[in-house]
Amino acid sequence: MMNKDRVKRLVRELIAEIGEDPTREGLVDTPSRIADMYSEIFNGYDAESELSVKFSEDSDVIIAKDIQFYSMCEHHMLPFFGKIAIAYSPNGKVFGISKLVRLVEKYTKRLQIQERITKNIADEVYSEGVKGVIVITEGEHLCMKMRGVENDAKVTTVAYRGIYDKKEARTDILSMIYNTSSQTKII
Repeated sequence: MMNKDRVKRLVRELIAEIGEDPTREGLVDTPSRIADMYSEIFNGYDAESELSVKFSEDSDVIIAKDIQFYSMCEHHMLPFFGKIAIAYSPNGKVFGISKLVRLVEKYTKRLQIQERITKNIADEVYSEGVKGVIVITEGEHLCMKMRGVENDAKVTTVAYRGIYDKKEARTDILSMIYNTSSQTKII
């Protein structure tokens, strides 16, 4: 659990270190606002997995796509954001759809890198006994847009497990995901 009072003190010190006056009218409440914001955007550290909630039902494939995410780059502590698609083939039981969104939040609401988010989500879904899973994350990184190379490139990361390890098995699923959400093709 984050210590908000300590965060406020540290933010006040940071404001002073960058050459600002932390007692200036516009900045006096900033440490408190940042502490509140951090407790919200970093609450993935306290999140529990909810994928154990399943319903007896079967389907060939279930795709949840365009799940929005916001995260913070662990290298520069700047935001990155985008959309995630999760496709899985159940094994007699399906997850509640909101559970997939909560799983995305569990891994994105912390200091992260996009590659790890994609892998962690795929690993957790697969560990629940599904036949296979594909996770595709498309992100825009402010650490790349506003500093360094200053480029608007988007980054796509993909993880697949189980039956989707075989190219033939994932080709149809990927075309379903990309037919309406992107022009990129990953095979």
